[in-house]
Formats: sequence, structure tokens, C-alpha cells
Amino acid sequence: MRTSLFLSLLMLLSLPLFAASVTPESAAAFQAYDRKVEHEIRARIGAGQVVALRERVKRNGGKAIVQSGAEPNPNDVGSAYIHDWLGAIFIPGGTAAGVKAVLQDFGRHKEYYQPEVIDSKLLSKNGDVFHSALRLRKKKILTVILSSEYTTRFTDLSPRAGYSIARSTKMSEVENPGTPDERELPPGEGQGFLWNLNSYWSWEESDGGVYLECRAISLSRDVPTGLGWVVNPIIRDLPKESLEATLLNTRKAVLFFQKR
Repeated sequence: MRTSLFLSLLMLLSLPLFAASVTPESAAAFQAYDRKVEHEIRARIGAGQVVALRERVKRNGGKAIVQSGAEPNPNDVGSAYIHDWLGAIFIPGGTAAGVKAVLQDFGRHKEYYQPEVIDSKLLSKNGDVFHSALRLRKKKILTVILSSEYTTRFTDLSPRAGYSIARSTKMSEVENPGTPDERELPPGEGQGFLWNLNSYWSWEESDGGVYLECRAISLSRDVPTGLGWVVNPIIRDLPKESLEATLLNTRKAVLFFQKR
């Protein structure tokens, strides 16, 4: 048994054996799924339901709730998985302006969202459209460092409500991070734990605070045969855990920002 585990770990830690590449078919499936999600969210918001999980969060005492955004989750699209998670939280005393200010403060995301975000900066801004860069640390059994960029558009529905759509425009795995041999792999190559990450935020002031919701969809590799016991916690569990941590950190950041 010990020999089997040892050999599996050697296979896992050997990048050439564990490498994966996103296929055109998987990338196209993710783009089609993203368009469907955006249509659903715009239709819901257009119907006046800004935060879908508002009543559930209210019944849960304002605590964070995270659930599947769709079934099956993850969605097998051949050699890749599409992950879809929906989460919400209540920020007592929070405001729509505070939420928007924190989400737009890209230069400080490395403070707000540590330890997952280890560096962040605003690259450019054009009206309500922001281009930002984040260096991400994904850690669960293995540690993967990713260099990513996003385009985010913010929309105000009223002084008390709004939403944003963020799409990754670059997701590159960093090889040998923090060493003289550090280099970014071409997008779509590497171990494949995260190839795309899009997020849909919405917020609405009510009940003496603000309800905040995020739907995150991501694309990752599938599970290599024989390594599910190691890879499943990374591929299947990490997106949900990451979203919950993001909601909690956003609540903390909004309350801190409003006290300044």
C-alpha cells in the first residue's frame, strides 16, 4: 500500500507526466456556457431579482451560503470540467458604494484576498471597464501559482444596487515561482487546475446592510486515471472553498473600508 501511494505521488509531482492542455472543444464549451450564464443573470436582474439567494441568506442569519450554480457540477466537457458555484452573504452595515469601492480597488486585492491573491494591480481603466492583473496561489495538497488578467465591467442599477461581470483574459501557470528560473507557461498548458475563471457579482442594500452575491464559473482539466484520490480535492473541492473564502474576505474588506 505504501509503495502504491509513493509511486502515485511521484507520478503526480512529475510535471511532464501530469501535464494537460486545454482543447479547442473544451474552450468553446466554456465560452458557450459563459454566454448562457450571462443571459440567465441578466434576465434575473432585469426582472428585479438582483441577489438570487437573498431570502436564503436572510433565513441563514446573514452567513455565507455556497451552492452549485447548475447540475451536474462539475460538468464534464470531454477532457475538461466546467465548475459553476453560486454564493451569497450579508454585510451588516455595508453599503452598495462600499462593495463597489472594494471590488474596484484592484491594487489592494492582494491585501483583501490573501493568501489566495499574492499580488494585484490595476492595468488600465476606461469608464466602468477595468483591466486588472492578479497572481494567484491555489493550494490544496499541491501549490500552483497562476498569472492572470481580467476585464471587469461594472453597472449601477441604482445608488443602492449594481452588478459586475469579470472575465479572465489570461491564465498562465508559473513554473519555478520565486526563483531565477521562473517563467510563465503559455495559457492552456501546465497542470491544468485552472484555465479560465469568470465571475458575476451583484449587490443590493436592504435590511440595514448589503446583500452580496457571486457566481463563479471556471474551467479545469479532468481527473487523470488512478489519481482521483489526490486530484479530486484540488479540482472538485477547491472552486467551492475559494468562493466561500472570497465572500468572507469581501465582507471583511467592505467593513474595513467603510471605517476608514
